[in-house]
Amino acid sequence: MNNKRTIAIVCGGDSSEHEVSLRSAQGLYGWFDRSRYNVYIAVIRGNDWHVNLSEDKTAIIDKNDFSFITLEGEKVAFDYAYITIHGTPGENGILQGYFDLLHIPYSTSNVLIEALTFNKFAMNNYAKAYGVNVADNILMRRDMKNTFTEAEIRTRVGLPCFVKPVADGSSFGITKVKSFDQLASALDNAFKQCDDVMIERFLDGTEVTVGCYKTHRKSVVFPVTEVVTDNEFFDYDAKYNGQVDEITPARISPELTAALQAETSRIYDILHCNGIIRVDYIVTKNPDGTDHINMLEVNTTPGMTATSFIPQQVRAAGLEMRDVLTDIVENQF
Repeated sequence: MNNKRTIAIVCGGDSSEHEVSLRSAQGLYGWFDRSRYNVYIAVIRGNDWHVNLSEDKTAIIDKNDFSFITLEGEKVAFDYAYITIHGTPGENGILQGYFDLLHIPYSTSNVLIEALTFNKFAMNNYAKAYGVNVADNILMRRDMKNTFTEAEIRTRVGLPCFVKPVADGSSFGITKVKSFDQLASALDNAFKQCDDVMIERFLDGTEVTVGCYKTHRKSVVFPVTEVVTDNEFFDYDAKYNGQVDEITPARISPELTAALQAETSRIYDILHCNGIIRVDYIVTKNPDGTDHINMLEVNTTPGMTATSFIPQQVRAAGLEMRDVLTDIVENQF
């Protein structure tokens, strides 16, 4: 009798990060413990939901119960969904609500937290209420582009600043604005990705990122990764085309490392997260020369490609991705 749990690695999605998600799914597929799990890659785009059975054969997913029929005519129902969609509908709460209705456990946080963390403006202001340091920012909506004057923007966030979609990832639609004559085109670029756009103060410091997951039995915070790029910021080419140095563990003091790990653990608890998250930071300097930790964003479905941070941090911690994934799945059974 086969007592293995059946896992769906749910990938794809409807955002500009579709292809990145497919690459994350391939990474995860190779890491799951096959002695414990039957693993399938489930690809979602619009109304096309299917399971990859081989290189050239797929099976349609029945959305009524998230199941599919094998080539042999056997019905397969999933016990668990490992969501690795970067963007809608897997990172903003929509897919989580679907799985909640079907009573299928999944790897991310719940509907509310996914929706909150996916909206950078909402998340930053929510975290700020708990004493988390974030950059000053302004929200611009598509139908309210002229709400703020140049003088108000200059006073609120200054120059240079970043213009970024409120709800998107992989640095799509982000522009570093150095002069106000660049602002209009930067806003147009961001509005191609999202109806809401954030103008955010530029923070000059060291960019770092920290992963974390917790179960009923343990709390694991990974080593800190330092992000160094000659690009204007950590953009798509830096993330996925090798135009960056990712140094794990980061070249920072033990005290700053401990502070970043403690803040990451605190943010995890504030949000009552589930599964792996990754928190991005900029570390600036206070007037007295001490370090000032600023949260940039919380990623609840962090990338799992060959070049992604989490696999690097897991290796640096002396852990195996196979065991980390097992921890996350079994925590909900």
